[in-house]
Amino acid sequence: MNRLPGDAPITVLLVDDHELVRAGLRTFLELQPDMTVVGEAASGEQALALVAGVRPDVVLLDLVLPGMSGVETARRLRFAHPEVKVVVLTSFAGQDSVLPAVRAGVAGYLLKDVGPAELAEALRSVHAGGSPLHPTVAATVLRQVNSGVDPLTPREREVLRLIARGLSNRLIARELVLSEKTVKTHVSAVLAKLGVADRTQAALLAVRDGLVGS
Repeated sequence: MNRLPGDAPITVLLVDDHELVRAGLRTFLELQPDMTVVGEAASGEQALALVAGVRPDVVLLDLVLPGMSGVETARRLRFAHPEVKVVVLTSFAGQDSVLPAVRAGVAGYLLKDVGPAELAEALRSVHAGGSPLHPTVAATVLRQVNSGVDPLTPREREVLRLIARGLSNRLIARELVLSEKTVKTHVSAVLAKLGVADRTQAALLAVRDGLVGS
């Protein structure tokens, strides 16, 4: 995900109850020229208290936390601060973890075995409007997703395929040689036809429908 030298850095809040994990993430992310860590929290309650003050672009969230669960934390963050993107970074890819997180409105779901470069690129993708999903996570969810996707036009299917790859509207427009306004219209139509609320859920359906590899 290319960013211009003058762009403001992507601000990240780390939420994980293991201090060593947070320290490692902070060290790596602050080596990225376009990212800065603006805070750390060891619980969901701490994260909610911090967000209003540090105003992160992205919250990188573990699901297993003391007290309030990661899913409930994500749900409350999305309700109170809809402009903040929540990305799950966890060790769990089972349906009991993935489905509630997706329903809570997370913008991405990654596993802790993700490579450093992949993590950085995923955060850039989310910041640009994408929805990165670990392939194992997608496969887990797809086994539970109901069938019966409403028919899309060929152009809408192209847009859906690129959504599933994690591309933002700007990058989809570049890929398909369309205006961003036209892409936004297509994205709205895709979400409406699929009966989903966000790009993450649309991406999951795209994988299930065979538009991208699972």
